[in-house]
Amino acid sequence: MPAGVWWRDGVVYQVYLRSFADASGDGVGDLAGLTARLGHIAELGADAIWLTPFQTSPQKDHGYDVSDYTGVDPLFGDLPAFDTMLGRAHDLGLRVIIDIVPNHCSAEHPIFRAALTGDESARQRFHFTRTPNDWPSVFGGPAWEPVGDGTWYLHLYAPEQPDWNWRDPRTAPFFDDVLRFWFDRGVDGLRVDVAHGLFKAPGLPPLTSVTLPPGVTPTPGRLRSNPLACDQPETPLVYRRWREIADSYDPPRVLIGEVNLEPERAARYTGPERLHQAFAFGFVIAPWDAHAWRETGEQLLRHPPVTWVTENHDVVRTPTRYGNPARARAALLTILELPGAAYLFQGQEYGLPEVTVPEKDRQDPAWKRSGMTRDGCRVPLPWADGFSPPGSAAPWLPAPEGWERYLESPSLELCREAIALRRRLHAEGLLSADDAVEWSVDGDGRLIAARGLDSHGLDTHGLDTHGLDTPGLDTPGLPTHVTRASLGFALVVAMGAGPVELPDGEVLISSDPLTGDGRLPADAAAWVRTGSESVGHGS
Repeated sequence: MPAGVWWRDGVVYQVYLRSFADASGDGVGDLAGLTARLGHIAELGADAIWLTPFQTSPQKDHGYDVSDYTGVDPLFGDLPAFDTMLGRAHDLGLRVIIDIVPNHCSAEHPIFRAALTGDESARQRFHFTRTPNDWPSVFGGPAWEPVGDGTWYLHLYAPEQPDWNWRDPRTAPFFDDVLRFWFDRGVDGLRVDVAHGLFKAPGLPPLTSVTLPPGVTPTPGRLRSNPLACDQPETPLVYRRWREIADSYDPPRVLIGEVNLEPERAARYTGPERLHQAFAFGFVIAPWDAHAWRETGEQLLRHPPVTWVTENHDVVRTPTRYGNPARARAALLTILELPGAAYLFQGQEYGLPEVTVPEKDRQDPAWKRSGMTRDGCRVPLPWADGFSPPGSAAPWLPAPEGWERYLESPSLELCREAIALRRRLHAEGLLSADDAVEWSVDGDGRLIAARGLDSHGLDTHGLDTHGLDTPGLDTPGLPTHVTRASLGFALVVAMGAGPVELPDGEVLISSDPLTGDGRLPADAAAWVRTGSESVGHGS
């Protein structure tokens, strides 16, 4: 894959560092542990890793409260340990994307500590007021914290995470330098946390001053429900400057945004002069329902290239969220087939379920403020020889009894085979991040996403072609409006109560074995080559 465009259809493996692998024996994952296990990620076939925050932090929100943007927290190692990890990743052909947190910092950041002493210049770099408004915190409760002198400061997340003031002229150059520091070190890209945050409405008006869309209320866990605190007109312009910096390197660095907005608004943040990608969270929200998935897929593909995701460190794992492990495997196969990039969360390859962590062991700062916890998806991985060396401290979150049995999950081999097949089809030019997709749902809950509708010479890239008639291209088993040309592919997902028929063609891979009569069982997915040429499973 060319160095400059790998991100368009790459497979990226998210590493939640404190739960990945512990080499020091303190019960917390670290950079040395990651370095030792990078071979596992390379063997999966991933193109890159996304590494959650490892920078210096008091760990009040597990690294998303940064006190030094260019340092490494001693909990995880040091800069030489980071360099060793980066070099090993590159040796294995893995690119490295790291988190940057520009919306807020730690209350222990030196600039904020100066602000707390009354330094007026430092205070201007945050949001201090004597008249706090009615904004809620994403983690529950008010978004304002008193400091004891009659003033309050804004924190859209935890009180230990004060928001930067992006209207202060010193903020943008500060982060320009942070980008250059890590890019100069060899980092291949940045994942921008809360990329739609940053700027707030001028004057910080109360929520009562705006009319929210029907059905939208300010709720914990949803920053976008407060339109005054995010998605301001100036915010996408920040990424124009960041893109200039990223493009000044050879090869160009990549910017991926956490832009948790409706797809139409999120699209404003990406493009040739802005972020390369923004996560598509539609399948994280959609229920296990064929019509919901078709609607979500059609909506997201109007703004290509899409970055597909079904799991991350903030949401319930798919075997639990969708109701069973088979559906999780089908969902995994789905995002690996669709055009665009795919992001996998550590442990997703094993089909790990959500864990119910006892209240006494919960670590998520959101738990005490909102009653919600993200700990269940963050339990340390069940390596065969242990998460930590023998005789180590207990893991920072407890694993349930029998956690290691998931190492034998059929999901692992499925994941490897699907990524290898995906890579081969892309390398041979048979699939592309720019493919048009035609969606269809049958009465029995059969979801079909077919690719290649532009084979008539009609450019359908980016169009909603639902209902398009393509006479003369009939493939048995496919609805008329999703029939294929000679080199077609179909993703089929059985989302109803029973097995479904597959279109005529070669079944390249399926998330579960077919039934005795060749049908796709319920809660399974398959990739089908519907044209005349064959694609084998060999390498």
